[in-house]
Amino acid sequence: MSRVVTFGEIMLRLKSPEHERLFQSPSLEATFGGGEANVAVSLSLLGRSASFVTVLPDNPLADSALRQLRRYGVDVTGVRRSKTGRLGIYFLETGANQRASTVVYDREGSAISQVRPGDLNWAALFLGAQWFHVTGITPALSLSAAETTLEALKSARAQGLAASLDLNYRKKLWNYGKKPTEVMPELVRHVDVLVANEEDIQMALGLEVEAGHGTPIEVYRALTLRVREAYPNLKAVAVTLRDSRSADRNGWSAVLSTAEGFLVSRSYEIDDIVDRVGGGDSFSAGLIFGLIEWPNDPTRALEFATAASCLKHSIPGDFNLVTRAEVEALVQGNATGRVQR
Repeated sequence: MSRVVTFGEIMLRLKSPEHERLFQSPSLEATFGGGEANVAVSLSLLGRSASFVTVLPDNPLADSALRQLRRYGVDVTGVRRSKTGRLGIYFLETGANQRASTVVYDREGSAISQVRPGDLNWAALFLGAQWFHVTGITPALSLSAAETTLEALKSARAQGLAASLDLNYRKKLWNYGKKPTEVMPELVRHVDVLVANEEDIQMALGLEVEAGHGTPIEVYRALTLRVREAYPNLKAVAVTLRDSRSADRNGWSAVLSTAEGFLVSRSYEIDDIVDRVGGGDSFSAGLIFGLIEWPNDPTRALEFATAASCLKHSIPGDFNLVTRAEVEALVQGNATGRVQR
């Protein structure tokens, strides 16, 4: 079975209960999550062999994070343990109605932020792998983490792997003196598939479409075409479209631009969001799975990815704990939520 490798940070996630404010009551729900780890878990549950690469401190908290990944079938043999650095933490307060959800990061000095080129043996890590996935989160942590991400992408290309990158712009993370537009374009030049939303493209790549391009879909057609023209190495550009009516109600769809054409997915109305964190990661995982499984059917890959990420909104926690059968049922129109007996 072809294997997918992801590289990034896993963190301790501390969330206030239900829709409470942080520390409204003296308890927090402790789980683990992080963009690239989320992708690995999703791919494993969909039936694809997945490996997660990171740097973690050598302590019991990191041990627990690895046990959680192993629980869902993710290979973590490529994880490097470090005597320095710490496990990053993020605090989550889930919003409701017109009150937005809030994330507070506590990850400065994390072990992965201290990684440097040469620390990881990419040639060995990529043996037997078909696909490599990264995001714009790791390059935002430190200059050395950005350089290591570029090193990894170059090695993946040299070894013949397909590569994908989710831009994942995080304003709160870019604090080490480099702007995203100084770092991310070079990374994009070494990937085949780009995943983003409109803000990601504007803030990480400095690209946008001027007004006057017609309907919103035509705007995205023009935007993805501009990205592909700027980065001719890209075989596909996917953009997720979230219509946030409130913290609980979103419209969800996506588009995919390739040399063969411009595709628009089915649109889902999500009226009672349980947890939207990890929604973009579940889309990336679904798209990677679909492009590997159906390389000549990008429409099917796009619909699978959009349905997988729609279902994530019903799952508490970072990980998208759904199966291939459940995703395909939604793609085929089974969206009633009736009890399966």
